[in-house]
Amino acid sequence: MPDVTGRLTAALADRYRIERELGAGGMATVYLAEDMKHRRKVAVKVLRPELAAVLGAERFVQEITTTAALQHPHILPLFDSGTADGFLYYVMPYVEGETLRAKLDRETQLGIDEAVRITTEVADALDYAHRHGVIHRDIKPENILLHDGRPVVADFGIALAVSAAAGGRMTETGLSLGTPHYMSPEQATAEKEISARSDVYSLASVLYEMLAGQPPHLGGSAQQIIMKIIAEPAALVTTHRKTVPSNVAAALAKALEKLPADRFESAKAFAAALGNPGFVHGGAPGAGGPPMSGGTRRTSVAAGWGVAALLAVALVWSVARRPRPEPKPVTRFAVSLGSPEGDTPGSGSPFSIDVSPDGRRIVQPHRGAGTQAGQAVRDLESLTLRVLPGVGGNYLSFSPDGRWIAYSEAAGGEVYKVPADGGTPTVVATGCERPDWVDAETLLCVTSNWGVGRVSSRGGAVEELIVPDTAHGEIGTWSPQALPGGKAFLFTSYRRPTLRIEAYDLRTRTRTILVDNAIAARYSPSGHLLYQRGDALFAIRFDPATLQTQGDAVPVLDDVASSPSDAVGGFAISDNGTLVAVRKSEWTIPGTVVWVDRQGAERPAIDQPGNYLQPRLSPDGTRLAVVVTSGYRHVWLYDFRRRALTQLSNGPAAEFTPVWTPNGRQIVFTRESPSYDLYQLLVDGSSPPRPLIENRYDKYPTSISPDGATLAYRQSQFTTTRTKLVRLDGSGTERVFGDTTGTTTGDAAFSPDGAWIAYQERERAGPDNVVVRRVDGTGGRLRVSVDGGEDPRWTKGGREIVYSAGNAMMAVDVDPSRGVVGVPRVLFAGPYNLGQSYDVTPDGSRFVVVKPQQRPEALPILVIMNFAEELKAKLPR
Repeated sequence: MPDVTGRLTAALADRYRIERELGAGGMATVYLAEDMKHRRKVAVKVLRPELAAVLGAERFVQEITTTAALQHPHILPLFDSGTADGFLYYVMPYVEGETLRAKLDRETQLGIDEAVRITTEVADALDYAHRHGVIHRDIKPENILLHDGRPVVADFGIALAVSAAAGGRMTETGLSLGTPHYMSPEQATAEKEISARSDVYSLASVLYEMLAGQPPHLGGSAQQIIMKIIAEPAALVTTHRKTVPSNVAAALAKALEKLPADRFESAKAFAAALGNPGFVHGGAPGAGGPPMSGGTRRTSVAAGWGVAALLAVALVWSVARRPRPEPKPVTRFAVSLGSPEGDTPGSGSPFSIDVSPDGRRIVQPHRGAGTQAGQAVRDLESLTLRVLPGVGGNYLSFSPDGRWIAYSEAAGGEVYKVPADGGTPTVVATGCERPDWVDAETLLCVTSNWGVGRVSSRGGAVEELIVPDTAHGEIGTWSPQALPGGKAFLFTSYRRPTLRIEAYDLRTRTRTILVDNAIAARYSPSGHLLYQRGDALFAIRFDPATLQTQGDAVPVLDDVASSPSDAVGGFAISDNGTLVAVRKSEWTIPGTVVWVDRQGAERPAIDQPGNYLQPRLSPDGTRLAVVVTSGYRHVWLYDFRRRALTQLSNGPAAEFTPVWTPNGRQIVFTRESPSYDLYQLLVDGSSPPRPLIENRYDKYPTSISPDGATLAYRQSQFTTTRTKLVRLDGSGTERVFGDTTGTTTGDAAFSPDGAWIAYQERERAGPDNVVVRRVDGTGGRLRVSVDGGEDPRWTKGGREIVYSAGNAMMAVDVDPSRGVVGVPRVLFAGPYNLGQSYDVTPDGSRFVVVKPQQRPEALPILVIMNFAEELKAKLPR
């Protein structure tokens, strides 16, 4: 790019004269330049701008100086490093010749003697550096220069400097350190501690390619290669080239072992083995004993029978003593279900995730920036993310053969299925959601009564299997998961005062209690029951035939996201034992609370960052009620004058959606118990919260009338949401506000005179819109928003309504008594969390909003291959 080259030329003009670009790699662009002071040709490597932005000049230069002292005939020295006009650069000698990569591209395979010589000389350089505390981390043919046939290793310590300077923020760059074909297994699984044995593995991979004409592992994508590196042994080099000496093949086999402890302890030992004709290792050529010599043939029949008898005994003994198969290696890595352009999962329940039975494919709801919602499908052997466009919904489930994905819309009360490779969705059932496959012909789902039903995958009526036992406090039964054989299933029972995992036997139509205080059970093929309790994943031995647990439960994974109110766990496990999980720490996005005026000017409201939601200003504007997520969500108070943040609610579960009473003395909020119930709390803390409304439905306060007498709250009942009005003193009966038939109503706000309510409404099809109606229900509806709107507030004494529309704050002049509504206008837009996470001063001049921290990359999903083996080790039978 001429502009970049021009800027660089000007920035370095007093030291280096840039002549031309030599090439570009993953981390840097290389330029040929002249060192003006010493009159010599040099190679100037300039880090990619996005990488430089993450590292920072001072830390990078500090780290790279640790490698400048390396002096070895096979190490390319570091001349200089620094920063200029925003560029981070380092300078090395310009070596006339070619890289080993160029030589391999031209010749494919090298002579055995030449390949071993190059490897031995590079190993000598590595051994020198390792003894000086420097690990290369990126040995590959591109970093081995050939000058008159002599190898010189370039970029020594650069990967380490980049990693150290990034300080754990490498994901912000979109880069990984190491090249897939030559990565060691510990690099591929992102181990924090990388030893010298990692460089030995990478060098062995380079030697393997010099001899075989290809690296030890090949694949159609980087992800596919990485999976093979961590899970599959490398084929013996002699399978590709029979003339490789047995000691060289054996040395390669040892250097390419998966476990670092099984490799050579040093690069020097690797080089010594390459030069030792008698070296052997494991099952590599040359490792076996001498061939067996022929014995004297015995002709005695009796002796023959004796030998046969001995052989029979030996066979029985052999079978009895036969060692158990080696457990498959448990490997961890992360994949993204979002694109580098910023698309991230988030449509519907963000923690809804499933993995195909063969463990090769992941699906999760997806919503990208400015893109249509869909389902993100990721094949673990491919770098490509596929979004099934127009296929929304959540609570996803792969069919037993992996060909179909069943799902339900967020508020539609319908179950769909769609081909996993893409296609047209088909409606399977209405009046149910949250499907799971029993077999290819049958699905389970949650019914409109919050029980569990069964329906044909071809469509038809839903057979109700479980009806919630409301007489004994059961609220609902969620998250059904079929067990192997299709004779029973697991589910989460919501009841007071806690939740529990139960099993249902389809043959006897009986229920069995398995685990208390838990959600989202799934069966592992290792013979264990997995479930979530808080942020931890637990396991307990479980027999799917008898539906009985055995022994004690143990935690097996922490930091797992979940949505307890939906009984959704952020994990899934395949039939072959591959676990996928959404990490809570990745989804908990810290942010700040800021003031924003009508022109979009911003200043801090709360000084310290945190995990904030749902700020609500006190009536006098001196305090802010805000939800803080730290473990559970709780309501906190921030005093603007004292600049102090103190915790207000401290219940045993989540507490959120605070609404002030007009006198500023109390707050009404939602508490999970386990349905979402309404509580009232004095803000001076003089008495504990008291329950206002408790029932099996989820409830959220939205507004209190100016006289403090009436509470408006939102109640969710399966796919229907209603706004209800109830007197706070308990007198009178509650009533449904708005249309009770064809619409759903959402967040509502009383007008300053108490005569009107602005609320969001959604017809059966189409987006939510803001409308206004009299509190007493008389008269018609005034449509306020045009193309969608949510979460309305009144300002300017009832002459204006503001509302959110995506990331924009809108305003409309209104005079409801005359039926006059103005044209919506944008006040400001920005990277704010506006949905239920803003408030406005009574005069409409300032808004308090949550500004989440922006993520430059899509969020990763943790993948643990052969997790079932880990469970067997932690909970043996």
